Amino acid sequence: MLEKYFQLKNHHTSLRTEIIAGITTFMTMAYILALNPTILGETGMDKNALFTATALSACLATMVMAFWAKLPFALAPGLGLNAFFAYTVVIGMGYSWQMALTAVFIEGIIFIILTAFNIREAIINSIPENLKHAISAGIGLFIAVLGLKNSGIIMGNENTLLALGDMSSHSVWVALAGLLITGILMVFRIRGALLIGIFVSALAGIPLGITHLPEKGLFSLPPAIDPIFFMFDFSKIFSFNMLIVLFTFLFVDMFDTVGTLVGVSSKAGMLDRDGGIPRAKQALFADAIGTTAGAVLGTSTVTTYVESAAGVAAGGKTGLTSFVVAILFALSLFLAPLFLLVPSAATAPALIMVGLFMMSPIQKVDLENMEEAIPVFLTIIIMPMTLSISEGIIFGMLSYVLIKIFTGKWKQVSLIMYMLSIFFILKFLL
Repeated sequence: MLEKYFQLKNHHTSLRTEIIAGITTFMTMAYILALNPTILGETGMDKNALFTATALSACLATMVMAFWAKLPFALAPGLGLNAFFAYTVVIGMGYSWQMALTAVFIEGIIFIILTAFNIREAIINSIPENLKHAISAGIGLFIAVLGLKNSGIIMGNENTLLALGDMSSHSVWVALAGLLITGILMVFRIRGALLIGIFVSALAGIPLGITHLPEKGLFSLPPAIDPIFFMFDFSKIFSFNMLIVLFTFLFVDMFDTVGTLVGVSSKAGMLDRDGGIPRAKQALFADAIGTTAGAVLGTSTVTTYVESAAGVAAGGKTGLTSFVVAILFALSLFLAPLFLLVPSAATAPALIMVGLFMMSPIQKVDLENMEEAIPVFLTIIIMPMTLSISEGIIFGMLSYVLIKIFTGKWKQVSLIMYMLSIFFILKFLL
């Protein structure tokens, strides 16, 4: 039944491959189950309830992606957006977390409207093909840097932008060993190499104290969601500060999602002849529905996860991959200790290898053509340097438009690109 619904044969994939891809994606993003409650808990929200809200919102949004969009992308409360929610809106600006949830809810409603009128899809279609390939490569470097930082292989330094971490750390050596094992498996084209690498690294971390086995068993009932469910405060929604908060949520989520969909689709060879993403509208609806439902459940903005690239690299091509991810998020409600025992050092090798896979579309770009190469380069380099997909897209699109204008080729730029450029400039100024 699943094979027929997701048309696995037509997509040249199999049930086994899709399941492995789904597990791989989930394992690389399961950290959000622990991290989201920690970050949002700083606002005074109930951390136990946040765990349930995180898993439920991720499951719901990813299920929509699976059965409506039929694409191998997973969704969950976005990292970065939750930090903005907690540290800027609530702690910095002094709003209550109920007020911040209200902003997220309104954002979700606006996204549903924008998606229904094809505005977000039009933005995707307006991005030049070379920039779409650049977004894929930029996301590759972005993911690789995440993996390197999460494992401690690289770290920030007062004298340099990045430096090697503590090479005597057990976490670093677990990650490096996992990277070597995963690389060797990839050379021999072993199916499920990324997933095998994660499990081997996690097992290696047990005697080193990196992987912590649960003390109270693997099974636990999900915490009640009552303390944060449907907790909205509409008393200050017409204030200027609220407008800024809403604008920021909208902007970051829109371009992070667009960037992830474009970049991963480019790598997976899903783009059509015109450079469009199949069923993009349905995919964007999954994001919008997830954000709206997530706010009701009590969590910050839900977005498409860049770690979906790990599942695509493992062979995922259909919604069956995301269906597996959704099921695992549902199971995590009852098996939280099991899913949370895998350390970041164990998932880092998969992310680093995915960074390599995501670079391949750059081969389609003529780097000798400077008017195309410069925006492509800026897109690629800004993403890992700022750890922001949206900022990379901004620099790439702005440079593309400005170069076309000053070289007398302004007619090659679409109206939407001009409108977005004005929008980006206003963002910087305001």
